[in-house]
Amino acid sequence: MNDTYKPIPTCTGKNTMIEAIDLTKDFDKFRAVDHVNFTVEAGSVLALLGPNGAGKTTTVRMLTSILPPTYGTARVAGFDVITHPVEVRRRVGVLTEQHGLYERMKGEEYLDFFGQVYHLPPDLRRKRALDLMERFGLGDALDKRLGEYSKGMKQKLALVRAMLHDPPVLLLDEPTSAMDPLSAKMVRDAILELRQDERTFLITTHNLTEAQQLADYIAIIRHGRIVAYGRFEELAQKFVGMPIMELRVKGALNGLADELKPMVKIVESGQSHIRYEAPDPQQINPNIVRKLTGMGIDIVTLSPVTRTLEDVYLQVVREDEEKEAAS
Repeated sequence: MNDTYKPIPTCTGKNTMIEAIDLTKDFDKFRAVDHVNFTVEAGSVLALLGPNGAGKTTTVRMLTSILPPTYGTARVAGFDVITHPVEVRRRVGVLTEQHGLYERMKGEEYLDFFGQVYHLPPDLRRKRALDLMERFGLGDALDKRLGEYSKGMKQKLALVRAMLHDPPVLLLDEPTSAMDPLSAKMVRDAILELRQDERTFLITTHNLTEAQQLADYIAIIRHGRIVAYGRFEELAQKFVGMPIMELRVKGALNGLADELKPMVKIVESGQSHIRYEAPDPQQINPNIVRKLTGMGIDIVTLSPVTRTLEDVYLQVVREDEEKEAAS
């Protein structure tokens, strides 16, 4: 707990927009974030997943230079969060769990106020506010006081505020919470669209389906530690196992599984279907199809068995709990 920060030499690539380097935060004797390391490239989305109290929000606050690290550091858009906090804040848009909206203000007044905070010229801040409000379906709410907004509308307005100064990096804490399905899809589509402009995202969410859809990389944090990090397919193979294919044929198998055993590892066999491991589907599946066609067997379907981020997340947590119990 008596770690003190020492500058750590790094080699940040020109396309690296977020880099956490041994990022650590202590509150008295409690370590909230424990030597966290990760990078996010321009145009990429990192989903930071974990239970409440795992250290997600504390990590985001350090990345925005709001909370100083106890040890380690981070770079955002090339600027150190400790030595260049003003430059970091200019380049990030932040959506926090607590929005802090000024509910007596009208939507247009609220955004104009923050446009002034970001030193945007009057014409530019009005144009960006109008464009973003229209984009998120709030165009008719500009003259409404924020106290009249629904929870979902407030969430979208807070997202508009985060994007108002056109930042290259967006740190979004539960970006679609309290939103109806249509509004949530609108936000997801906006994130995917903004990525095309090399915009970089770090999102925290409990919606694992959403994280799987949006994220290029997944980081799972427990008790302040990153316990799993990588692309979904990498994590799925490591924690859930090889990709599985399901083959269904017309009629009964009639010993087909025995015919295929030399070619693949069978993990399940039923009356008219089998499941097998496919570490390289592009090579294995055509060979399977050719063999069955040559045997005169009609294939009904050949498809991958769906693996979800929920499967991966639960297995990661299970394995980490077992390590804790054993230590």
